[in-house]
Amino acid sequence: MGGKSSGRLFAGILMVVLLFGSCFPKKPIAVPEPPRESPKPVHTHLVQLLEEQYPDFRDDLFFDGLEHSLDKSLAYFSVIPDSREFLFGHDRIDKKRMVDSITTLKDYISQADPEADINDFIRQRYNVYKSLGNETGDVLFTGYYEPSLRGSLEKSDEYPYPVYAKPEDLVTVDLKLFGESLGSQRILTGRLTPDKSVVPYYERKEISRGNALNSKAKIIAYVSDKVELFFLEVQGSGIIYLDTGDVLKVHYHSKNGLPYRSIGNYLISSGRMSPKNMSMQKIKEYLKTHPRDVDDILNFNPSYVFFKEGKGGPFGCYNVEVTPERSIATDKAFFPACALAFIETSKPLVNGDGTIIEWTKASRFVLNQDTGGAIKGPGRVDLFKGSGSYAELAAGHMKHNGTLYFLVLKETPPETEPAETPPPAATPSPSPAP
Repeated sequence: MGGKSSGRLFAGILMVVLLFGSCFPKKPIAVPEPPRESPKPVHTHLVQLLEEQYPDFRDDLFFDGLEHSLDKSLAYFSVIPDSREFLFGHDRIDKKRMVDSITTLKDYISQADPEADINDFIRQRYNVYKSLGNETGDVLFTGYYEPSLRGSLEKSDEYPYPVYAKPEDLVTVDLKLFGESLGSQRILTGRLTPDKSVVPYYERKEISRGNALNSKAKIIAYVSDKVELFFLEVQGSGIIYLDTGDVLKVHYHSKNGLPYRSIGNYLISSGRMSPKNMSMQKIKEYLKTHPRDVDDILNFNPSYVFFKEGKGGPFGCYNVEVTPERSIATDKAFFPACALAFIETSKPLVNGDGTIIEWTKASRFVLNQDTGGAIKGPGRVDLFKGSGSYAELAAGHMKHNGTLYFLVLKETPPETEPAETPPPAATPSPSPAP
């Protein structure tokens, strides 16, 4: 194809658009605005707090890693248009104010003892917005991490499972280009058939059989464990330690466009596991002890992720490197990109043998730098835990309610005492011309 279009390709895409378009709600009919004295309430998922409602801005990490994460958000703002606006409740915030919100905090934490009066500083300088959460008002916090796998560049009995790059026949259709009549759906993903039609892409069970992607997708590497490969997809990026001694980093590139379905929920609904103490580790344990069920369980999720090789990372959905314990993933439809936030949730205390002793309170400044297929709605937050055994343990077990706040600099700085104006200096007499 080489980027060229054809009449048959356009006709195929248009047919998909027309078929899907009939399912979308019609554009609402405009109604007169209500009187100014009783404005029509507008539903929002962030509400601005009064200063006396602000939380205690205690950071349990003593600002470790925060400057790195602040810089990554600044990198995002440096490449977007100056006209971009961000929604905080009913308020629209311009790019400059978003940048100032981050640089002001960055300057503040560079002080010798920024913890001393952090609450006074936030109250003086920032507006704070609280997430209203889900239907019950809760915000559920989970965790994600950067997994590591064993692999090889050659297929063998030890390394039989392929890590695929983006297939050549996978296409995306930007429905915004076809007008607003298609409703809220924006991107359609599918595959291009030989007759130039666009149809849904192969689902997981078709890809896992090994033939669907023949000659259509590059194989980046082969890994030893299909369950670990599945969780690599869930996490979105990871490290592959090759049998040659080399290290390969892979990052999310695209997916097959089919909806993510939780295998944890499937194990519960099918009676295989109890919801009590459900965790990633418990799922892996069940799959290891029930090898005959593995394909059935994994294929319950039709979504499939394709990867690309890369350095650094992992990277969030805004193409910025995420920072352990400082980057969160939320639903992009509800919360402002790369914005400064503050969370209150729980963290595990772990003993020497890797057992969680208890969960204790956690609160810290974070940046909203990522999203995820399972992170839907205003009541979900995923906290990036980093890599390594603790990160995997914490991410796998984290499932706690908490509170999510967003911060943005006030429009005008607080009033300060004016400095004394020195008396004007005496004006010297002009020197005579030479």
